[in-house]
Amino acid sequence: MPRNKATPETAADATPEGGKPTLKTIARISGLAVPTVSRALNDAPDIGNETKKLVRAIASEIGYVPNRAGVRLRTGRTNVISLVMSTEHDMMAHTARLISSVASGLRNTPFHLVVTPFFPDQDPMEPVRYIVETGSADAVIINQIQPKDPRVQYLMERRFPFATHGRSEWADRHAYYDFDNCAFGEQAVHKLASRGRKKILLIAPPAAHNYAQHMILGTRKAAAECGAELIVAETVTSDSYIKDIVAYVSETLAANPDIDAIISASTASAMAAVAGLEQNGAQVGKEIDVFTKEAVPFLKLFRADILTTAEQVGAAGEFLAKAAIQAIRAPNDPPMQHLEIPSENGN
Repeated sequence: MPRNKATPETAADATPEGGKPTLKTIARISGLAVPTVSRALNDAPDIGNETKKLVRAIASEIGYVPNRAGVRLRTGRTNVISLVMSTEHDMMAHTARLISSVASGLRNTPFHLVVTPFFPDQDPMEPVRYIVETGSADAVIINQIQPKDPRVQYLMERRFPFATHGRSEWADRHAYYDFDNCAFGEQAVHKLASRGRKKILLIAPPAAHNYAQHMILGTRKAAAECGAELIVAETVTSDSYIKDIVAYVSETLAANPDIDAIISASTASAMAAVAGLEQNGAQVGKEIDVFTKEAVPFLKLFRADILTTAEQVGAAGEFLAKAAIQAIRAPNDPPMQHLEIPSENGN
C-alpha cells in the first residue's frame, strides 16, 4: 500500500509543530496525492475501499478535522444531515434509538448528524424552512408524516434532498423507510381472532399521521374478515399521556365488559392499557389479550403474556441515513425506499 514506501513519514514528522493536520499531512503520510486523499475522505465512488480505509485511519490517528468553511467554499456543501424531530416526551426511547441508528448510518462518511428539535406548539414547517433557506444542512430526515405533509411538499418543490420515516401520499416520489402498519393491524386482528377474541379495542396513533390511517385500515379489514367487532378509541391515542390512557381503558372496559382484546400502537400505550385493564380486575392473556409493537424487546419482561411485533427502528435509521446521502449525491436516481413487514416476537 502507498504508506509502506521506503521512507514513510509518521504523524509527528508530517504535522508541523503546533499546527493542525491538513489534507497535505495525510497525503505525505500515505504517499497519495492530495486530490486522492480528499476524494477518499468524501467517499468518492471511484476510490477503492482499501484506500478509503487507509486515509480514514491516518486521519483518525493524526486528529484531522476538515475545515467546514473550506469544504463549503469548495463544494457548496455543509456535510451536515439534519434529523428534524419533535421534543415530545418519549418514554421508551424510540427517539433516542432513531438518532443513534441514523448516526451509525453516517459513520465512515463525510457527513455529520445534527438534530434539529421543534416543540409541540411550534409549526413543524419552521425548522425545515429554516434549514432550506439558510442552507445549514445538505439534507433533512423527518418523521410523523401526514398524508399530504406540507414539509414533504415544500421539500419536493424546492428539490431539497430529504428522506422520511413514514410515507406520504407522494411516497412514490421521495425516499422513505416505513413500517407496514396496515399489515400490523391485519396481523394483530388475525392473531387475536385465532385466540377466540371477538371484540377488540384499538388505541391508534394520532389521526393526522399517515401511519394511523394505515393501521385503522388494516384492523378494520381484518375484523371484517374474522367477524370481529372493532372499536377505535376516540378520546385518546397511542401518543396520549399514560394517565389518560389508563383512565380511558378502565372506563371503557367498565362500560363494555365484553371487550376481550386491545391493540395498541406503542410500548407506552400498551403498558397503560395493561394498567387500565388490571384496574378492572382483568389479567393479560386471560380475560383480555393485548397486542402491540415495540422497538426494543421489553414488554414481555413487564407482562409475559403481552403479544408483540418487532419494529426495527435501528434498521430504519441506518437506511434513512443512506437514503439521504443518495438524495444529495444522485438526485436524479430513483429514491431509496423500504417498507418493513412486521414479524411476531415469538408469540
